[in-house]
Order: sequence, then structure tokens, then C-alpha cells
Amino acid sequence: MKVADFGPPHPLEIMTGSPVSPSLASLQRQMLFNCRRAGQRMKVADSLGARLTGREFLLAVLVVKRVLERVLAADEKRVGVMLPPTAGAAVVNAALAIMGRVTVNLNYTTSQSILDICIERAGLRHVISSPAFLARVKLDLGERMLDAGTLRKQASLSDKAIAYVQARFMPLNMLESALGLGRIRPDDPLTIIFTSGSTGDPKGVVLTQENVGSNLRAIDHLLHLSPSDVALGVLPFFHSYGYTTTFWTPLTLEPAVAYHTDPRDAQVVGRLAREHHATLLMATPTFLRIYTRRTPVEDFSTLECVFGAAEKLPRDVCDGFEKKFGIRPSEAYGATELSPLVAANVPISRHVPGRPPDAREGTVGKPILGCRARITDRDGERELPVGEEGLLWITGPNVMQGYLDRPDLTAKVVRDGWYCTGDIARLDTEGFITITGRESRFSKIGGEMVPHISIEEAINAEFGAVDGELLAVVTAIPDKSKGERLIVLHLPSSREPREVVRRLHEQGLPALWIPGADSFAEIAELPVLGSGKLDLKRLGDLARERFAEKTAT
Repeated sequence: MKVADFGPPHPLEIMTGSPVSPSLASLQRQMLFNCRRAGQRMKVADSLGARLTGREFLLAVLVVKRVLERVLAADEKRVGVMLPPTAGAAVVNAALAIMGRVTVNLNYTTSQSILDICIERAGLRHVISSPAFLARVKLDLGERMLDAGTLRKQASLSDKAIAYVQARFMPLNMLESALGLGRIRPDDPLTIIFTSGSTGDPKGVVLTQENVGSNLRAIDHLLHLSPSDVALGVLPFFHSYGYTTTFWTPLTLEPAVAYHTDPRDAQVVGRLAREHHATLLMATPTFLRIYTRRTPVEDFSTLECVFGAAEKLPRDVCDGFEKKFGIRPSEAYGATELSPLVAANVPISRHVPGRPPDAREGTVGKPILGCRARITDRDGERELPVGEEGLLWITGPNVMQGYLDRPDLTAKVVRDGWYCTGDIARLDTEGFITITGRESRFSKIGGEMVPHISIEEAINAEFGAVDGELLAVVTAIPDKSKGERLIVLHLPSSREPREVVRRLHEQGLPALWIPGADSFAEIAELPVLGSGKLDLKRLGDLARERFAEKTAT
């Protein structure tokens, strides 16, 4: 097996001209190297007032590591973390990583029952959190909770003194040896991230050192990151998008990062961007829409790269953001099982002259470094020619190790190293990927595949949606005669369902695509996950609840 090259050469390679042991090529090693190299330059900050240089961040990580070594049992391989994105959360995650523990960042926007399932499936004995934070999100960890504030107070003078010597003076090769980093291998599990549960019970996705490391190499290859870059860290670490791009990317590559606990808090996110001269923003279209409406234009004046991912990036969102801030968001694409990045459009500001085209609006970009894509029929048996629409499969070093303790579920989505995304897409002759739908967002009615998203777009236009906002969503429930029945859940509106249905017919939509006027239901708000994506499972539950009696008859 080829050992991954995680980045710039080890300092010993530069000094001796000889390669170091491949076992040193780890994310942890890269973190030590980059924090040392950052020196007195800011590396990690947050909206709570923290501002840590590379040297200070490394010192904090080494202190917390010493405290955790006394608190956690030697055989406690997996440790939970439930904290919003802050400098403190980054320190905790980094400390666990250099201890060789598998970090499980837990979703604090989920229900208590789902949280309990995740904790049980991961076999967690402890979860590092905060009583005040748990009270705010209305979740309970019971006796498993380790109070982050209390842990901080347990640091002794000896801990701080030893960590100071290690962080400031100890040669990197000696520090790596003292920390035992030579034992880390590319296929060692790094983290377990539970899927959002948007379409069912969450599954634990096991991501390895190489899974995440390959994503970081690709990000650097696409964006050519430098010490002048500052990322806005508004995405939670329990989401692979946030874990890879706003936790590991700043620590193992050149940029700094500024965190905020709530991505919807447009005023604070804007202030953070202005104060730290942010150049990078990774967000979802939902959050970009919020910033367009509520963030002062001058706050985003230094942004150079803005990405919208985790859901389809509507043209209206791009137009609105560009009109206000002068920079056009780029679409990227990924999945938790793929660490998560699969493809991305490179912003104009980072395009290298002379390179082939690396952005095409309307697509999600080309596969990243090391990845390949293919399109098959819906059964996954026959590969389709370029330009034809079908199931999207991805292979590469970013494909997960598997679902936690579920080889049966893993085998359903990974075949011969290829991961089935469940998305419907097509490839063009230059390799750009266009996502046209989600297999789970299709209904089979009268033997025909009916796309929810296409219907949803037409209905939202009739409800008067602007800037890509969602006023209505389409889901489905079982139907005895047709197999499935389309259901529309919408926010309060003066538009009558009969009028909307009439207009859909006038537009020429196929009859099978048009829900009946009696299949519309008003709801107070659309259910969304902490990532900003629609909660498809909750939508299905709501539809079944509202139409249970009619379905039964």
C-alpha cells in the first residue's frame, strides 16, 4: 500500500536530505509542523474573544492532552465531544487526535433519542461538553459528561511547564517521538461522524487518517492556500464539511481560522470576517441566503473564496450574494462517506493561468485530486456513456473505511472500492459533474420515476419564492393504487392549492408530476438539520401524520 504524503517535507528531511519514516506522515505531525511554523502569527480565534497564535494553540493542545490522559482510561479509544465551533472545541479535538483517540463529535441539533442512539452505537464512556451549552440545546448526557471548563481548571503548573517546553523548545522529531506519533498509520480511524439522519437513523461513518488527509491535499491543490488566508469557521464539527474544511484544513495547512458558534448569526459572522480579514467562507446555500439579507456589505469585503455545498446551490443565491458582496459563490459537492469532498468549482481568484477549465456554473465541478467518477444505470450494474444520466459512483482515497459495526450496510453502498452516492448525475466530456437529483428524492408513480426537486422548484415559483428560498417542499407517502403519492408541505400562504395545481398544468408539467390539490398541507416551519439541509426524514413523518387517515382508507 502506498503511504500518503500529507504535505510539506518533514524538517528532518530538509536538514538531512533523507526521507523520514512513512509513519510520521500523519495529520497530527502536520498540525505540529504548521503550528510551529505559524509561530507568533494568529492561527485560531473565535467570537468569544479567543485569539491564539500557532505557538499558543500548540501549547493549549499539549496541556489539555496531559489533563485528558489522567481522566480517560487507557483503553478508552473513542471519546465524544459536544461543543460548538470555538477555539476551545478545536483544542479538545486536536488534543484527542494527538493522543491517538478516535473523536466522535456529536450533533447538538438532534433529538435526545437520536443522540442516545449515537452514543450507544459508538460505545462512548465520556462526552466532553459544557453544562451551560447542554442547557441551551436542551440535551442531557447524564454521567458521561466531562465538563470542559472543569477539565481546564485541572491543569497543574507541572502540566503547563512541561507543555511549554515541548511546544517551544523540543525539536519536532523528539516531540513526535514523545507523543508516540510514529505509531499512526494512514488506515487508522481518525473520527466517527454520524450521518445527519435526513433519510433515516444515523449511521456512524468511520473516516481514517488517509480519508481526511486526501481531502486536505485536494483542498490545497484547488485553492493554493497561504498564510494570508483566514477561514470563517461557522460549520459544526459534527458535520464532515465543517470537520475537514474548518478544523483540519487550518491546522494542517497554512490558513488561520476564526470560529463562531452559530452560522445563522449573520451580524456576528460578518463582524468576525471584518475583524480577521477573512478570505475563505465555507457554508451552505441556506446560510449564504441569510448573509445576503442580514450581513453588512463591508463585512465581507476581503472574501476571495465562497463555497456553497451540502445542498444544491441555486443560481438566485449566487446572483444575490454576488450583487451585494461582489464575489460569486462556487458550488462544491460531497458526502459524509467521502470525507466529505468529491468535486468543486475553483473560484476565479484561485484559478491558475494555463490550467484547463476548473469551474463551470451549473455543475458541481470536476472530481478532486485522486478521485474518479462514473455513472451507471439505477441498478448499478451497467456503466453509462458520457452525457447520460444515472447513479453517481465515486472511488478514491476519500472513500470511508465503512459504517461503524455495520459491514452489511457498508456492502450495500461500497462495491470494489466504489461508493454509490445515491445521487442522480451526468458527466460531460471534460469531467464536470452535474447533479440532477437524489435517488431518495424520486417517487415511482405508475412505473415512472418522478423527480421531487423539479416539482418543488415549479411550486416554489408559484408560491412567490425569491433568492432561492424554500416556501414549499415535496415528499411522498405510500399509495395503494399508484405506489406513491406526492405530498406538498408549505409555509403559510395566501395562494390556494387549486390555483397552484392549475398553473402547473398550464406550464406543461407531466400529469404524473403534479400533486393533487388535496395533497397540500400547511406547516409552521420547514424542518432542517443543523447543517442547514432539509430534514427529509422529518418531512416524511409529517406527511404521513397529516395524511394518515386518507392513506389508511
